[in-house]
Amino acid sequence: MMMARKQDVRVPTYNVSVVGLSGTEKDKGQCGVGKSCLCNRFVRPGADQFHLDHTSVLSTSDFGGRVVNNDHFLYWGEVVRALEDGGECRAQVVEQTEFIDDQTFQPHRSTALQPYIKRAAATKLASAEKLMYFCTDQLGLEQDFEQKQMPEGKLLVDGFLLCVDVSRGMNRNFDEQLKFVSNLYNQLAKTKKPVVVVLTKCDEGVERYIRDAHAFALSKKNLQVVETSARSNVNVDLAFSTLVQLIDKSRGKTKIIPYFEALKQQSQQIAAAKDKYEWLVGRIVKNHNEPWANVSRKMQNAPEYQDYVYLEGTPKAKKLFLQHVQRLKHEHVERRRKAFLAALPQALDALVPELDEIEQLSCSKARKLLETKADFPKWFVVLDETPWDATGHVDDVDDDRVPFDLLETPAAEQVYEAHLEKLRDERKRAEMRRAFKENLETSPFVTPGKPWEEARSFIMSEDFYLWLDEAVYMDIYGKHQKQLIEKAKEEFQELLLEYSELFYELELDAKPSKEKMGVIQEVLGEEQRFKALQKLQAERDALILKHIHFVYHPTKETCPSCPLCVDSRVEQLLGSRFTRNPKNQPAEPGVDRLNLVILGKDGLARELANEIRALCTSDDRYVIEGKVYELALRPIEGNVRLPVNSFQTPTFQPHGCLCLYNSKESLSYVVESIEKSRESTLGRRDGHPGNLPLTLILVNKRGDAGGETLHGLIQQGQQIASKLQCVFLDPGIGYGRNINEKQIGQVLKGLLDSKRNLNLLGERKEPADADLRVVMCLMCGDPFGADDVLGPVLQSPTCRPGGSAGSVLLDLAVGPHKRRVELSLLSYHASFGLRKSRLVHGYVLFYSAQRRASLATLRAFLCEVQDVVPVQLVALTDGAADLPDNDLSREQLSEGEEIAQDIDGRFAALPGAQPQRKLELFHAFLKDAAEKKTLVEAAHMYDAAAEASGEDAAFNSPRAGSPLCNSNLPDSEEDAEPPGYSPFRDDPKDHSKLSMELEGNDGLSFISVVSAFESKLNNKVPPPVKPKPPVHFELGKADLAYLEQGHRDGRRKSLSAGAWLPADCFDPSDYAEPMDAVARPRAEEENIYSVPHDSTQGKIITVRNINKAQSNGGGGGNNGSDSEMDTGSLERARPGRAKPGLYRARCSRLGRFAGYRGSVGVGSDDELGPGRKKDEEQSAPYKGDNAGGPYDAGDGEDPRRRNILRSLRRTTKKPKAPKPRAPLPKAPWESSYFGVPLGSVVTPERPIPLFIERCIDFIEATGLSTEGIYRVSGNKSEMESLQRQFDQDHGLDLAEKDFTVNTVAGAMKSFFSELPEPLVPYAMQVELVEAHKINDREQKLHALKDVLKKFPKENYEVFKYVIAHLNKVSHNHRVNLMTSENLSICFWPTLMRPDFSTMDALTATRTYQTIIELFIHQCPFFFYNRPLLDPPGPAAPFAPPSPPRTPPPSPHSPVQPLLEQHTL
Repeated sequence: MMMARKQDVRVPTYNVSVVGLSGTEKDKGQCGVGKSCLCNRFVRPGADQFHLDHTSVLSTSDFGGRVVNNDHFLYWGEVVRALEDGGECRAQVVEQTEFIDDQTFQPHRSTALQPYIKRAAATKLASAEKLMYFCTDQLGLEQDFEQKQMPEGKLLVDGFLLCVDVSRGMNRNFDEQLKFVSNLYNQLAKTKKPVVVVLTKCDEGVERYIRDAHAFALSKKNLQVVETSARSNVNVDLAFSTLVQLIDKSRGKTKIIPYFEALKQQSQQIAAAKDKYEWLVGRIVKNHNEPWANVSRKMQNAPEYQDYVYLEGTPKAKKLFLQHVQRLKHEHVERRRKAFLAALPQALDALVPELDEIEQLSCSKARKLLETKADFPKWFVVLDETPWDATGHVDDVDDDRVPFDLLETPAAEQVYEAHLEKLRDERKRAEMRRAFKENLETSPFVTPGKPWEEARSFIMSEDFYLWLDEAVYMDIYGKHQKQLIEKAKEEFQELLLEYSELFYELELDAKPSKEKMGVIQEVLGEEQRFKALQKLQAERDALILKHIHFVYHPTKETCPSCPLCVDSRVEQLLGSRFTRNPKNQPAEPGVDRLNLVILGKDGLARELANEIRALCTSDDRYVIEGKVYELALRPIEGNVRLPVNSFQTPTFQPHGCLCLYNSKESLSYVVESIEKSRESTLGRRDGHPGNLPLTLILVNKRGDAGGETLHGLIQQGQQIASKLQCVFLDPGIGYGRNINEKQIGQVLKGLLDSKRNLNLLGERKEPADADLRVVMCLMCGDPFGADDVLGPVLQSPTCRPGGSAGSVLLDLAVGPHKRRVELSLLSYHASFGLRKSRLVHGYVLFYSAQRRASLATLRAFLCEVQDVVPVQLVALTDGAADLPDNDLSREQLSEGEEIAQDIDGRFAALPGAQPQRKLELFHAFLKDAAEKKTLVEAAHMYDAAAEASGEDAAFNSPRAGSPLCNSNLPDSEEDAEPPGYSPFRDDPKDHSKLSMELEGNDGLSFISVVSAFESKLNNKVPPPVKPKPPVHFELGKADLAYLEQGHRDGRRKSLSAGAWLPADCFDPSDYAEPMDAVARPRAEEENIYSVPHDSTQGKIITVRNINKAQSNGGGGGNNGSDSEMDTGSLERARPGRAKPGLYRARCSRLGRFAGYRGSVGVGSDDELGPGRKKDEEQSAPYKGDNAGGPYDAGDGEDPRRRNILRSLRRTTKKPKAPKPRAPLPKAPWESSYFGVPLGSVVTPERPIPLFIERCIDFIEATGLSTEGIYRVSGNKSEMESLQRQFDQDHGLDLAEKDFTVNTVAGAMKSFFSELPEPLVPYAMQVELVEAHKINDREQKLHALKDVLKKFPKENYEVFKYVIAHLNKVSHNHRVNLMTSENLSICFWPTLMRPDFSTMDALTATRTYQTIIELFIHQCPFFFYNRPLLDPPGPAAPFAPPSPPRTPPPSPHSPVQPLLEQHTL
């Protein structure tokens, strides 16, 4: 026992007895004084364990149960509490009460028969196996509750809590209670145990009762009084702790807190717990459909939940949860309501968008109207139950349709009214917008380009300001201005077309002079359509320059009607006609053709060509697998970058390539040539086949029958063939130099198979011979297009594809004979180039009677047509041809008929809808063409001979054979193809046939022989060793000797322009590599060079520039070596007929602007041409190297032979310094910046011209990844506009002006081209060339660097800046495809500008290009004192110091490691 007591010292145990008024209802009233509630709250303070109802009326069985155990006291159990001093105590609570029998309503009989007052004062309590009491529900169901027994033995009571109920109890007198309490206290006092008076139910307390209770306590020796409320859990623990302090005097005195103060603290604690709990609920519960069970399970471990449940209980916690869920649901419903109301205007806009439909309807009638709409289910849903917020639709978030019953709410009615108001406002604003637009259209003050500030005061009114926002009327005005400007531009373009004659008479070039631009503005100045663009002068000038570019360079792309150009539509029609019905096409007579390139060095290509030709028939045909093929060979032995050595020309589309080698050097040449050819075709528009079949063949040297050298070459050839993915022909050991017929047949068969696989075989047959060639011209943009004209032609059963683009062949009965007619339908701009360069037997000229420009273009075209060529004019009208519907049509018809009468041509007027139902309409015209065929062909030859002999000097004119002439040489490789396009390819048979027809005429026989002979020379490779059958002409040995000698010692001159030689010889890319900065092309040199081939056989292959119209110079008189053929023989061949004239001389309506042809000065070097400039300088005869030479005609020498010799001569001169070249002309406006000396635009503070700096900054910021930068040309009109704008404002921002990269690059190159002196001075060029001749690479580069130091200061700084930029561009060559080599090809003519009228300059082009390439590649060495770089290859190029960036590695050939590196 003593040990137990020592252990209990640590946690003392106090036994407390709770007593108070008890007994029957008569004694205590209808309810007790709150003893049980006080005990319950103290022992089990949690709100969920607190029970407010405890009854004392029990059945006998409940009274006898183990909980009551036949006692009148209850054992509430044991509880541990913390005290104020920090310690703990254990309290066992017993409640003394009196249980009433529910049958007799008298106290139950128990073992203690004493009255309650004496029984309650007992200090020793015992009850065997008595269970702890929880609540009334426990009685009879003890097994469902925790069963804890009262300690065995006597329970010694240490103190008493005397309860006094201060509430207004029912049927209870407080004074009687106080009297009972007083007696009870007296009994308790006898036990000498501490007593504390506990005022219960203070939450319902009566103030008087509380005062009386305190008075009672004072009267009993200052009893401690504690005001409590078990229901509110106020001061319950304080009552027990006060008693414990009285029991254990050693503990500090407990401070008794008044009830209301304690209640306030308790309320604050509950409020804080409630806030935390609500926060927890808000964080966890987001959906109003969450059930309480799930949520409470989630929250049970949260302290916020536990604290609140402890204080207020689970029911209150659930109630707060339900309130939160209800709030969530309300918010959800409101969101859905707002969403539905927000969607309602859209639904109304979709279903009832018209104000007239609902303006007079109420909301209820509008609802009925909505139900009748087809899209009603899309916007609304009719629910089976209402209201909508009480149905499941409120939770169906995927269904955003508006509940139809929502429309009955006031909010929906307001939306409907707002919809009505909006429709009314929109109608009013639409009326205002319409009125504003009508005001703009009718106002004479609104003109194209007029700013809004100037037009505002004439247009705006109060209503416009009231109903239209500024942004609205500004937008309307902007759109109206855009329409006005577009319409004005279209009308101005039509005006330019109506003055087509003026543009062609002015002989305009790519850069017209200021004087000619002034003439254009003077002529057009009084036109209203010209004045309409008065405020848009820059745009007007740009349109004029664009039109000049079209006149000078007419293509489908530059056509004003693009993409509705006639030529494009004809291509589509013919492609559709002959692609969809290939089975219906008649087979074209002739044979298939194989085009073969033979690539080899040191004569290998020519020898193999001779061997192959020796195996052909007399007409160059070869039999493969029993079928005959025409074989065309192109041997190449030089630099394939030169156009003369290109794999492909406009007239030669290769089907395969034979690559020959017999040494390491020749194999290196083959690999280098293949790589260059592939590289040069990147980005080209000519469709060069990238998968050209290749065959690599080893040809042994004579006398070398085998050994290590042969084995090594075979091994290298096999490796190269593997890299190039081509066939390798192994000759075997001991194989001779010549290839036998079997192996040639094997190669050609493989080529044929590849050709078939590429679908090339049979795609284009050689054009059949046509008896008549007729051109139909149609104006682009006319109301009646190519469909109307060409439709009946394509329906002809004999229609089949022609030999050229845009042409068809027809078999028609012309007179008594059936003739084959080649009919070409072309636009006028495509036909301008055919008037002299193409043999045409007649023209059918269509024009629209409703369009002035159509007839004006016809007049411009007809001016330069020879008056012997039959012409038929066809006017297309809207209505009946005999009843034109307006004055313009009548005027146009009348003028067309008068022109036809004046030129003795034919005229027809047809309805445009059906321009030619039958081809018989043109039979009379075709008959005229057939009758005049011989005369037309003779006149064509006469004109060609006249051009060749210098009779017509205006070759730079658009009228001189072609408007496509480009005096500016191509700006890049992209422009290496001809500046325009020609839809024809001349048939080589035409001229031979013509010569045969005229053979009987002595005056023409010799010319015919020469023409056919030159065709033979230029079309075929050297003939084979074995003799060939004779042709229809003969040429004596003396003549051949003259030809050979003239070739070796004299300068060869082409005998004629394009008409003398077949078009197959014409290759516009044969001129040279791209030279953008060269102002004038070769005028004196018809032939680039003549190369002797196998002189032992006496054969030559001459590469000729036969398209003389490409030269911008005059015809004769350029130098003494020009042909002086006696053209009078042609005139003598037609006695009684004058030389061919032009239709302009026969009709007064043609050539109305002819007066401007000679009166306008030439202000552009491009337009002047070298021939005409020489005429201005002097008319003295030229004394060239050939003057007085051994080949000049003697007294008895045949002048015709002399002319042939002179036409074949090649001038040889000693090397000399490059002749200074004139710069490109200055801009057509007066510029103080462009075309001036370099020193005028730089200063010591700014050594780089501002324009160059701006251009390079722009290119490096936006264009380094542009494919073909500096190679692809920019638009010339845009380049000129850029220069003009910069000339006016040096602060011009290129990025804001939206210029393309190619335009800026072209303008920058043009700046250097226009300098009076080239950037690389001529004196320095000679030294650079001499330094380049040094063989040692390192010495060469140091010598070039020394020459650089001699540059003038300003030239050096600018040259350094440009080269550093080009080096940076080359870093991106994997993207832009511009290596240092490509950049040098595009830039060396711009920077050096040599004289290309001499052979020396032409032969030095590669040297110039290589020098610039070295500067670009070795930029760090030349300008930044860095070490030398390796030659271009795997190494990455150097990046200049600004900005530092690591460039990507340079691309290299996959076969380069197999060959020796070529050192620059």
